[in-house]
Amino acid sequence: MHSIDRAFDEIRFGDGRTLNLRSLQPTALQATALCERWLRERQVQGVSEALVITGRGNNSLEGYSPVREAIVRLLPSLRRRNVIAGYAEHTPGSFVVNFAPLTALFEVPRRRREKAPEPTRPPTLKALDPETVHQLRDLAVMSLAVLGVQSPTRGQLEDEMLRQFAALSAALPDNGDREALLQQALMRAAEEYEAE
Repeated sequence: MHSIDRAFDEIRFGDGRTLNLRSLQPTALQATALCERWLRERQVQGVSEALVITGRGNNSLEGYSPVREAIVRLLPSLRRRNVIAGYAEHTPGSFVVNFAPLTALFEVPRRRREKAPEPTRPPTLKALDPETVHQLRDLAVMSLAVLGVQSPTRGQLEDEMLRQFAALSAALPDNGDREALLQQALMRAAEEYEAE
């Protein structure tokens, strides 16, 4: 890649929206886990697009990049699970990823062969701050209304709140104030529902 192209990428994506797997040199398995987690975090943050650099494999045995191939397999899976809306090869060693709306996470169909992310989920929502529970409840009401449930039962509401909590908490980073990040994600998802 020419230095002018790199400069344009730095301006377009910056550090916060660029995952450089080539420089980290992970195994294919590590790259898959890292990339999925990183992309989920960017979706929750409300990023519209990001750059994933895999490298072409020029320095690998026989010019084959196991990391690139692992990411090529991961991206369609993330699209089916509504983490990303689409992706395109940017250069032979990188991909531009466009994110799905946060509310799309609540519409993901279950597939047997794909392992669901392990959410950090309390047995009840009582461990959460009352403001977080209030935001979850409001979002659950909006989500159920979109499905045509205008007067949900208490059980339906709690199930929807737990489902949303599980979907969003799986994408939160392990460090930092996770509950504050969850509240931001809940607010962003509510705004997406209101915009429909």
